Amino acid sequence: MTRRYWNINLEEMMEAGVHFGHGTRKWNPRMAPYISAKRKGIHITNLTRTARFLSEACDLVFDAASRGKQFLIVGTKKKVADSVASAAIRARCHYVNKKWLGGMSTNWSTTETRLHKFRDLRADQKTGRLNRLPKRDAAMLKRQLSHLQTYLGGIKYMTRLPDIVIIVDQQEEYMALRECVILGIPTICLIDTNCDPDLADISIPANDDAIASIRLILNKLVSAICEGRSSYIRNR
Repeated sequence: MTRRYWNINLEEMMEAGVHFGHGTRKWNPRMAPYISAKRKGIHITNLTRTARFLSEACDLVFDAASRGKQFLIVGTKKKVADSVASAAIRARCHYVNKKWLGGMSTNWSTTETRLHKFRDLRADQKTGRLNRLPKRDAAMLKRQLSHLQTYLGGIKYMTRLPDIVIIVDQQEEYMALRECVILGIPTICLIDTNCDPDLADISIPANDDAIASIRLILNKLVSAICEGRSSYIRNR
């Protein structure tokens, strides 16, 4: 794996609140190696270790992007949905930011069928075909299109399973993480002090509740992906 310098600044992470964990009563003992202190009843994440794992994750996604691999970013909490979408769009990644539908990856054939339906309905809407149908039929198909846009809009161009999945909140997206583990899809996961660091391939200890923390981590990963994609394009 290529080792690069990603300018991961500890002070910048502190300003974003990356180091703030959960209350000391709400923690996973397996996170002990990643916790540096307790402060006012809150665990404090060791940012030196966060920087190390974030750097490893950036190396991984850079190498993958430089070989033309595809990424999926998953983060469905309301307060991070927009950040997930904007980060994914910037890096030309697929994303899920509303709800992970059970079996979205493990039952890929069903997801593919839904995506084909989604694309067909979008094409019918663009050509005006929906407006030429009887009002009742048109209304039903438009509702169906709206539903598909909500849940599949971020993966509408996905034609196969992703090569790497980036997960913003381990507990919130446990179903997505579990499906990746079953399929052997490499995962990068933000983990707070109440998470299990052993579930993902690369776990990045970080505050997964603060928007500033999530944005900082995503921005670093996205920048590495963008650099890798540029390298891929230059070398084609």
